[in-house]
Amino acid sequence: MRRDQLEHAIRTACQIIGHPAVIIVGSQAILGSFGEEELPVEATMSVEVDVLPISDNNTVTAELADLIEGVAGEWSPFEEQHGFSIDGVDLDTAVLPAGWRDRLVRVQNTNTAAPSGRPQFIGWCLEPEDLCVAKLCAHREKDLNFVRALHAAGLVSATVIADRLGQVDARHQQAAAVALRWLASLPAAVGTTSPDKPAPGMDGPSWERVTGRIDGSAQERRTPPRSQPPPGRYPGR
Repeated sequence: MRRDQLEHAIRTACQIIGHPAVIIVGSQAILGSFGEEELPVEATMSVEVDVLPISDNNTVTAELADLIEGVAGEWSPFEEQHGFSIDGVDLDTAVLPAGWRDRLVRVQNTNTAAPSGRPQFIGWCLEPEDLCVAKLCAHREKDLNFVRALHAAGLVSATVIADRLGQVDARHQQAAAVALRWLASLPAAVGTTSPDKPAPGMDGPSWERVTGRIDGSAQERRTPPRSQPPPGRYPGR
């Protein structure tokens, strides 16, 4: 999947449910922080975008998710026309660490806008390490391959992921423990002496050198993306 397809999915999902913003929680959330040319092939193999609607309670979220999937999900005319699908999900889909909402990466530009140019819809993408936590707790082979590839490319920090695995809800501690054991088995990323040490000449781990795009332009940020959390309340917050 490409960045422009992610932006298309954000625009479409928002238009389907009539909301100004959605959250991207699946693999393609990584395209909020990196362009497809920067990513290993394992990170962009999926042809579906997992979209979490923003709502006051999970019942409404699930209803909105069903609406999205009914219009643009797998086997839909949308998928047949565009080559990818949009899957609506609810808050129970992903295991995430405390504070994930405060680290969401904002995607908003002319490609996420309505045909008239306004409004520019917003896709709030999971930050890379938070995405890896969700993947490791799911622990399917494709999820492990995703995290392994990002780590090998030096795009995420094993130390940060391990720390955030310790911040998941207590009911997911067993999954987090399994994930931590798997994470500890990873070899050092290419160009580093350990998974946690920055390459020579760098101010910090490579995951901090993310590409931010605002209205189609690109700018390098030396710190992890920080954005205001999306509007709406969340159950259990």
